[in-house]
Amino acid sequence: MATCRIQRYNPYAISSAKAPVDPLHMSLSSVRPDARELVFHLFARSVHPELLDVRAEAEIWQDNYAVSLKLCDAGHVVSLRIRGETVTEVTSAREHPLPQTCQLLEERIRGSQQGSIDFDNGVKYHASYQLEQLDPEVFLNVHQELIRDSRSAAVAFTFPTVGRFDPAPLSLITTDSWSDSLLVNAFHTFPENGAVVKTQSLFEF
Repeated sequence: MATCRIQRYNPYAISSAKAPVDPLHMSLSSVRPDARELVFHLFARSVHPELLDVRAEAEIWQDNYAVSLKLCDAGHVVSLRIRGETVTEVTSAREHPLPQTCQLLEERIRGSQQGSIDFDNGVKYHASYQLEQLDPEVFLNVHQELIRDSRSAAVAFTFPTVGRFDPAPLSLITTDSWSDSLLVNAFHTFPENGAVVKTQSLFEF
């Protein structure tokens, strides 16, 4: 049986409580971008972490591949390294510049969308991504469910609260990993928009 190891790098990454924030960086992390301005990207390369504001991260190792999971202000980065190549999925704000080199997919996240790509090294990638605009009561219920899910997530991060009565924005990633496939689910809440962004990505080897 293939071995699987998870290493987390942020001491607050799996806590549903609000993480301490450096006052010097409060203005950067207290407000998410507008959920309606998010873009889903896929690259056949790595994306330099300095291009994104990484808040928490984790690494997963299997015998035949490794994957990096990062949570950012606008969403996440999932970077798979297998057979000498790298595949990277990013959700980011539309105005956030990212490299165009080796970019295979760039789509605004609206409604429910999906896509598939077969790579030359035999990796098959399938993704679905959606933006849900919810009524306030429904949003709060979903948000509470995600707080509970965050306790067992591969990586999670709670952002500072923007308004006195708004819940704190939350991001989390869950994974199911096997020797021949990897399933990644990411969830991001945007209380100011009453929105939840959900992505599901399946890598088959």
